[in-house]
This record gives sequence, C-alpha cells and structure tokens, in this order.
Amino acid sequence: MSENQRAFLEELFQASIKAADPLHCLKPFLPEKPSGRIIVLGAGKAAASMAKAVEIAWPGEIEGLVVTRYDHGLALDQIDVVEASHPVPDAAGMDAARRIYEKAQEAKKGDLVLCLMSGGASALLSLPARGLELAHKQALNKSLLRSGANITEMNCVRKHLSAIKGGRLAQAAYPARVVTLAISDIPGDDPATIGSGPSLGDETTVDEAKAILHKYDIAVPEPVLAHLNSEAGETPGPDHPQLAGGTVHVIATPQQSLEAAAAVAEHHGVRPVILGDSIEGEAREVAIVMAGIARQVAHHGQPQTAPCVLLSGGETTVTVKGDGRGGRNAEFLLSALNDLKGHPEIYAIACDTDGIDGSEDNAGAYFSPQSYSRAQQANLDSEAYLARNDGYGFFAALGDLIFTGPTRTNVNDFRALLIR
Repeated sequence: MSENQRAFLEELFQASIKAADPLHCLKPFLPEKPSGRIIVLGAGKAAASMAKAVEIAWPGEIEGLVVTRYDHGLALDQIDVVEASHPVPDAAGMDAARRIYEKAQEAKKGDLVLCLMSGGASALLSLPARGLELAHKQALNKSLLRSGANITEMNCVRKHLSAIKGGRLAQAAYPARVVTLAISDIPGDDPATIGSGPSLGDETTVDEAKAILHKYDIAVPEPVLAHLNSEAGETPGPDHPQLAGGTVHVIATPQQSLEAAAAVAEHHGVRPVILGDSIEGEAREVAIVMAGIARQVAHHGQPQTAPCVLLSGGETTVTVKGDGRGGRNAEFLLSALNDLKGHPEIYAIACDTDGIDGSEDNAGAYFSPQSYSRAQQANLDSEAYLARNDGYGFFAALGDLIFTGPTRTNVNDFRALLIR
C-alpha cells in the first residue's frame, strides 16, 4: 500500500516539474525578432534549458552566454553555457557574470538582449560592486543562508552589493531593447526579485538592505558597510530612464505547477486542495500547521473529505543550529513526521523542483504511516535528528530520500500530504 502511495506522490511531483519545463512553456513568450543582433544572457538553475528552448524556437544566428549550477549545463549550438557554484558563489560565477555584463555593454540600438532568469541566479551571477571582493559576498551569503532570512530579504541585500543585479545589467545594455523571460521561484512571483532582478528596476532601497543585515545580526565587513553607506550602494529604480521600454514575462510559476499536480490527482480520483503557492516561514513550524490540516481531513472531513491531497508551494527557511545535513524539505518532513507520529492515514512528500534540496544531492524525501515505527525499530531518534537539522541523515537511514538529479527548472518547493 505505502509503495503505491509513494508512486502516486512522486507522480504528482513529476507533473509539477514538467509544467515548469522551459521546453514546454518558453516559446509562446518570445518577442518578435529584432533588426539587429539577438544576444541571449541568462542565469539560474533553468538557464541552460531556457537557452536550449530559445535555440530550438529561433533557428538562425543567435549569440550569448548563460551561467547555471554545476551539473545543470547542456551542450548548445550557439549560446555558451558556463557552470558555477550555488548557493555560495565562486570565481567561475564571478567570471561568467563579468562576461555577461560585457556582452550587455556591446549591445546597440536595434539589438535585442533576451534575459533568461530563474531561481539560483542570485548566487550564480555574482559580480561584486566596485571596492568589494568575492570573499565578502561569499561570507555574507553563508551568513544569510544560516540566518533564517527569507529569499526576498536575501535578494534585497544581494542587489545592493552587486555590479550587475537590481537593474544594472539592463543599464549596461542600454539603448538595446531588453526582454526578460523568468521562471519564478519567489513567493508572489515578483519578477524583480527573481535572481535579484538584473534586468529590472529595483524598488528596494539600500536602507532596507542594511535593516535586514541588522535584523539577523549579521557581521558586516568594513568595505561592505562603506559601500552600503555610499551613493554607489543604491540601485536604479523602475522609473530609471535607461530601463524604460524593457518588458518582462514570467513564463512558469509555482501555482501553475501545483495546478498540474492537482489535475493528476483528480485523474486518480483523489481530491486536491491547494493550500498556497507562496508559503513561507520556518520549515519545521509550517510542517506542524500542515500536519494539523491533514489530521482535520482525516478526522472531520474538512476542508475536504478523503481521499484528499493537500498541495503547497513556496519557500520555507531553516535556521541552522545543528551540524546535520538536509535542506528545508527534509526538515519540513521530519517535523511533520514527529508531529503525526505514524498517523495511519497520512503520507507525505516534500521536494525542491530543481532536484536539489538545499545543497544536498537529493530532491527531498517521503514518509508513510510506517516510517515513524520503522525509525523507532532502527533506534533513530527523530526528535534528536530534527534538533541537529539532520533530515537528510534520518530519511537516508530509512531509505526514503528522493533523487531526481538536476531538473533544469525551478519553481521552488513542492509539498503534498495524502490522506487516505
């Protein structure tokens, strides 16, 4: 029985990925070809597959460069693909960002600069502002990732420390036409936040960035503080004259992926309930709330009667206090398992649609009603594993990690709780 339920939940997850595959969803959003050159620039976990979709749709002369995460690349005919580090930037990403910026500067009036942005671009497209070094951004990225800051807060800080984010790439491309196609991994789908908005004007301020660093008590090196306190720390706003005329389309969203999963559930005779596409908060706390809703379905038939599957997306956070392994999806599941304690009617899956849960090699994990008792029999203390943020270790011991490899797209987390 549990094997059948796992297969069902994994089928829903695969449907969510397919809905966000650039090869299926990018072509309708391409603009008319320009009189001049087509320059394709991009960054993110979906950058290579987005660039491939452009090459397929537009045979002919195209040039450009995109940067993606290690092992997420593809061999393309005309667009160069560079791989770099995520979530902490490295020299390869910095070099790629510099080359992308220089290609934008080469653009002339009559050219089209097509920007392909997806989740992960903030780390992959790392070009420190003048006076800053890569080491400064690496240290701040690590601190932000461990702090519990949400993705919008992290990207606000990143924009104000960058020579390319927060609209500065579009400034470099002026007076060429800039069209941005984005795949959203951001709660609310704000395109200016996706990848820290290199090609879009920024509504956030340097004061907000400083407030975020203060909120999470993050140590700021002196050169970073000096930059944030200078005029150079401010980003161009949406009304900046050099950004006028640019257009943007969000071509894939978490909601679309949840709806695709819901359609598959209905096909199997399971009633879907989409709880939200932009759920944030501490992963372990969100898990307790969703476990409570699952119990309400099981015990009272509300908000839907069983068989029912509760679907949700968004990006939770993990405030790291232990030395264990695991991303936010493993943390979510381990907290839910602790709360449900082997409820006989509830199964769950939680995975990242990019195929990588945090910085691990798994997409996420799964549990069944038997998982809690199996853990007890194996002397696995689930509370202790959660306390040290070791969801990966716990589910690895049970054989319940889920591996997909890189999916080359990213619409954030996918969570499903099945109530039979």
